[in-house]
Amino acid sequence: MKTAREHFDWIADHDTRARAAQQDFHAQILAHYRRSIPEGSRVLECGCGAGALLAGLRPAHGLGLDFSPRMLTHAQTRHGAQPGLTFVEHDVQTALGSAKFDHIVLDYLIGYLTDIQTTLRHLQTVAHPRTRLHITTLNNLWLFPLRLAEKFGSVMPQAPSNWLSHHDLFNLLELSGWEVVSFERVQLFPFEWPLLSTLCNNILVRLPLLRHFGITLSIIARPRRACPVEGEITCSVIVPARNEAGNIRPALERIPVLGHRTEVIFVEGHSHDDTWAAIQREVATYRGPHLLRALQQPGKGKWDAVRAGFATATGTVLVIQDADLTAPPEDLPKFYEALTGGAAEFVNGSRLVYPMEARAMRFLNLLGNKFFALALTYVLGQPVKDSLCGTKMLLRSDYERLLRRIAVLGDFDPFGDFNLLFGAALLQLRIRDLPVRYRDRTYGETNISRFAHGWLLLRMTWFALWRVKFQLGGGQ
Repeated sequence: MKTAREHFDWIADHDTRARAAQQDFHAQILAHYRRSIPEGSRVLECGCGAGALLAGLRPAHGLGLDFSPRMLTHAQTRHGAQPGLTFVEHDVQTALGSAKFDHIVLDYLIGYLTDIQTTLRHLQTVAHPRTRLHITTLNNLWLFPLRLAEKFGSVMPQAPSNWLSHHDLFNLLELSGWEVVSFERVQLFPFEWPLLSTLCNNILVRLPLLRHFGITLSIIARPRRACPVEGEITCSVIVPARNEAGNIRPALERIPVLGHRTEVIFVEGHSHDDTWAAIQREVATYRGPHLLRALQQPGKGKWDAVRAGFATATGTVLVIQDADLTAPPEDLPKFYEALTGGAAEFVNGSRLVYPMEARAMRFLNLLGNKFFALALTYVLGQPVKDSLCGTKMLLRSDYERLLRRIAVLGDFDPFGDFNLLFGAALLQLRIRDLPVRYRDRTYGETNISRFAHGWLLLRMTWFALWRVKFQLGGGQ
C-alpha cells in the first residue's frame, strides 16, 4: 500500500488527463480565491501541489509548501520563474517558521491531514492579527459523484481522507485558536458554459435551499487574538453635524474619554441653522479632556462628512457618533472594549435589541431598518441586525485598507453605512453588533426622508446584491 507521499508523487506524473477534465473546476476555485485575496498579498499555500493556484493569486510573496517532491518539481518547472514565488518541500503538520503571511490557503488539503488540530495550531505561528485562513474542501453531499468521476477517469484515485462536515471544521478551528468569519458553499456547476455557469455559480448557489448543494465548502477564519495595536491607543470620534446647533455642547459633554487620548472632530454639513457658529464657540472656549477640532465638509451627504473627518483624524481607533445623540455617546466605551479586546474587528451599533423610546423611530422606519438588516446579512455573509445605526468603530489601519477595497464599487452610498459594512465584509473583518438604547431627539428634526431615502437604500441594496453577493461585473 502506498504512503500518502508516494500516492501524490504518482499523481504528479499521471494526472494530465484528469487535470484537463477538471480545468473549469480549478479555474472557478482560483476565481473564488481571487475575490478574497488581493494581488500583491503575502500568501502561504499549504499543500500547493503543482503551484497553479498560488501562481494565479499573483502574490508579492508566495510560499508554497508540499511534502511531494514530484509535485514540487512540477511547480518549480511551471511557475518557478514567476517573481515572488518560492516552493519548498515541507510537511505542514510539523512546525513552521516565524515569517508572517496575510493569507493562508488550504485548498482541498484538510481532509488528507492526519492531525488537523495540530496543523491549525502550527499555522498560528505564521499568522499576524489580520491574517485570514482560507479553507476549501468537498461538500459531503458530493461524495458519490466524486467516486463515480474516479471510475470514468475524470478524477484521480483519492488517497484515504477524512470527510468532514462544516460543523467538524468549525469545532477544530475553535479548538485551535481560530474564529470563523464567513462560511459558504460554492460551485453548483463545475464547468464553464456561457450563461449557465454564471446562473448556477453566481446566483443559484447563493439562494436558500439550493446553496446546500454547492460542491465546495469555503471557510474564512481569523486568529482569535487581542487588538493588534501596540503602545498607547488613541481614539478619534467623528461627529457629523447638520442642523444640530442645540446638540453640539451636549455631545461634547457626553462623549467619554476613550484610550490614552480622545480627539473629537465636528464635521459641519452646510446647515440651515447656526450649527457652524455653535461649533466655533465650543472650539474657542472648550477646556475639557478632549482634543477638539472642527471643519466643514467639502461636499454633500453623511459619507462625505465621515470621510472628511477620518481624513484629518489622528487616532488609532476611529468612531462615528451622530450629533443627534439618539444613540447615546455613553455607550462608546463598550464599542472601544469590544474592538481593543479583540472580540470584534468592526463594531456596528444596533438599535433593534433594546426597547426604544416612544418617538425614537417611526414604525415605517423600523420596518425598513429590519428589512435592510436582513438584506445586508444575506449580502455580507455575516449577521448584521441594524445596518443603518450611525455608531460604528474600527481601527484606522483597517479603514485605510477598507477605502482601497471598496474603490471598485464606486460612489454609490451617500450615507456611508453600506460602504463601511461592505468594505469590512470584503476585508473579511469580524463584524459584531453592539446593542445601544435608541433615544428620542431632544433638538431639531431628522435629516432622513423616509420615502426618498428609503428608495435610495433599496437601490443600494440591489446594487450590493449584484456586485458583492452575486459577484457580477467584477464587483470584488
